[in-house]
Amino acid sequence: MDADVIIVGAGLAGLVAAHELTTRGRKVALVDQENAANLGGQAYWSFGGLFLVNSPEQRRLRVRDSFELAWSDWQASAGFDRLDDEDRWAVRWARAYVEFAAGEKRSYLDAHGIRLTPVVGWAERGTLRADGHGNSVPRFHVAWGTGTGVVGPFTRSAHAAAAAGLLTFHHRHRVDELVVHDGAVTGVRGSVLAADESPRGVSSSREVTGTFELTAQAVIVSSGGIGGDHDLVRRYWPDRLGSPPQHMITGVPAHVDGRMLAISEKAGARIVNPDRMWHYTEGVQNWDPVWPGHAIRILPGPSSMWFDALGRRLPEPCLPGYDTLGTLKHLRTDPDIARYDHSWFVLTQTILEKEFALSGSEQNPDITSGDRKAVLRSRIFGRGAPAPVDAFKRRGADFVVAGTLDELVAKMNGLTGEALLDADTMRRQIVARDLQVANPYSKDAQIQGIHNSRRFLGDRLSRTAVPHRLLDPLAGPLIGVRLHVLTRKSLGGLQTDLDSRALGPDGRPVPGLYAAGEAAGFGGGGLHGYNALEGTFLGGCLLSGRQAGRAAAEATG
Repeated sequence: MDADVIIVGAGLAGLVAAHELTTRGRKVALVDQENAANLGGQAYWSFGGLFLVNSPEQRRLRVRDSFELAWSDWQASAGFDRLDDEDRWAVRWARAYVEFAAGEKRSYLDAHGIRLTPVVGWAERGTLRADGHGNSVPRFHVAWGTGTGVVGPFTRSAHAAAAAGLLTFHHRHRVDELVVHDGAVTGVRGSVLAADESPRGVSSSREVTGTFELTAQAVIVSSGGIGGDHDLVRRYWPDRLGSPPQHMITGVPAHVDGRMLAISEKAGARIVNPDRMWHYTEGVQNWDPVWPGHAIRILPGPSSMWFDALGRRLPEPCLPGYDTLGTLKHLRTDPDIARYDHSWFVLTQTILEKEFALSGSEQNPDITSGDRKAVLRSRIFGRGAPAPVDAFKRRGADFVVAGTLDELVAKMNGLTGEALLDADTMRRQIVARDLQVANPYSKDAQIQGIHNSRRFLGDRLSRTAVPHRLLDPLAGPLIGVRLHVLTRKSLGGLQTDLDSRALGPDGRPVPGLYAAGEAAGFGGGGLHGYNALEGTFLGGCLLSGRQAGRAAAEATG
């Protein structure tokens, strides 16, 4: 055989699985359709968010968290309703993941040299109900180095294993078929793609120059989801989210194409929960894209006002940073606005400077480089917006700036080419909101959330502006940001048991086949259920990749 185990997909989950296998002496063939520059996959481009429960960082900030609270939040968010079938293993993976996040995950990160920034973020605050979707407390930890800092230790492990003769890289090898012999998966066949030295993330050639076949005792599929293929996203778009947008922007590289899901299904594996997906409504076009349609998500603080395409303020819990899919559902099912593919943030320069962050390792050079002093200068003590945010304000196609609301609305209408927004209508809503900031209490849910946020030290220092009137000239200028739906994650995938063995339609493992990472719905075919709590995608790759590697090592020993 060519290896003990073949891993298809050299992203984070695949690299973690390779680490577990090679440290146990197994020989691994790592196969990926992209070149060596793309080792680490889309995790490399991530902000490096990691969901942890009752961490030292939380405790230092006086955040009281527990497994019980986190598991309650997870179950309420996931809404598992297919327990006898598609969610049978997903719910077990979910509990295992929350136990991991509340237990050994912190020491596991430490053991691999992954360090965390001291400020914990409060992402996905939810539906404003104790028994609803959302994080009750801040749990979003960011790794120093962002996504590069999470991927780095496992990339280095792969290179060391290759030097020791335990791992072989097969870059530019596209798997087209899983080889099945006597009911067991025994290898892969596919196409050798033309050499392409494109930089990381850039779309590469699909010219075929030859074929290949590799054999092994087991195959692990860790090839990611479908976010780079808008046709697949639309095919699986669920009715509960209304109609898919005619125009979407893309938050993942083009090679995130979902090919291996259908290929694995043909070999006997089962795809579950394909209608569960995680797309953002705060996407903006990138003025300096890496791949075609490359877009960025705004990571908003709680203070921007959110308006639909007709200039109507979105209802709670459709607030910045609260309920991702709830907001997407509202925008895509309201009959008055479903035909429009955009919405708007309206904010001040003061809010931009304090609250705006951008997803992606390349958009956060201070954290990505590990420069502690630069982080303090730009995010805590600095004046003005962080440089990447300011660049989008100046150069981004979706940003407009004005000294008055009338001028701002005119520029916003100019972006869409339609006079959909009325300045007087928007002014009435903004003034009503502004009247609520004169006191430390309010009947407005968003203003209540701002005060709640500023009670948390981490948000008060770096993520939440002092409450102020949007129409206060001293806080200006005013800024309008056109927001698009940005494709990102598949929450469903190949169904697996707790050893990451791929299961067939009969519920039994497909011999020799494992799945990990997004291809497996981050574990079990969808451990998030219907909603993610953020910071959970990289962690899902870590846990499922680890389980797949350990189980495959045991099976091939």
